[in-house]
Amino acid sequence: MNTAPFALVSIASYLGSASLIGWRMFNRNVDSTVLLRQATLALGFVGLVLHTWLLYHAIFSHAGLNLAFFNALSLASWTVVASLLISSLSKPVENLGLVILPLAALTVLLDLIFPSVGFMSADASWILKLHVLLSMLAYSLLTLAAVQAVLLAVQDNYLRARKPNTFIRSLPPLMTMEAMLFEMIGVGFVLLTLALASGFAFLDNMFAQHLVHKTVLSVLAWMVFGGLLLGRRARGWRGQKAIHWTLGGFMLLILAYFGSKFVLELVLHR
Repeated sequence: MNTAPFALVSIASYLGSASLIGWRMFNRNVDSTVLLRQATLALGFVGLVLHTWLLYHAIFSHAGLNLAFFNALSLASWTVVASLLISSLSKPVENLGLVILPLAALTVLLDLIFPSVGFMSADASWILKLHVLLSMLAYSLLTLAAVQAVLLAVQDNYLRARKPNTFIRSLPPLMTMEAMLFEMIGVGFVLLTLALASGFAFLDNMFAQHLVHKTVLSVLAWMVFGGLLLGRRARGWRGQKAIHWTLGGFMLLILAYFGSKFVLELVLHR
């Protein structure tokens, strides 16, 4: 089946939604905000539905789950977008889509251009499948937290310089942004803890399975996020310190999963 038309419409929907977010954030016409927000979410959900269909046909087969590099990258972006859009129905977090939606569109395009095969056997244990699910959910929330941290850093810098512009005024108050950041990190940390616990359950030989780098980096990321939450609770960490720890932990997660997967599949062809 030719999936290119569906992929292109999904990409266009994501980019259209991101463009509307940019328009809302930089436009001074407050009267159009509600209508534009509804159109933004509608386009985002159209892209997400088509992305879901594409992933179903790319990943699921009788031979097992095809979680090759670009499929896994697309699945991760789908999880992030789904989390963002669902959260946007009750919280003012859709502005994160200004960064996330174009990246999701890019992963759909890469998966279309570079189809690859890397099966997880259909006979894989339920604990392994649970590990994959928990990992994706943790990754999605911590990705949202990383984007939130970037926006928080921009907002903080502009407010310190006393030069708030239309973009800064479109964001929630600084304290609200920070509270949402730690909510995402808290839930993401719990999911990451469960993902690591389920991963160790089937990790018989770390070196034979070429998982040593992924495991070590994932544990380091877990320690960073855990340290940040502990520092927040014990010493009231916030502001730049929270931003730096969030982005540091996120970079470790990226290297843990996609860095290792890139080297193994696309460089070493294993």
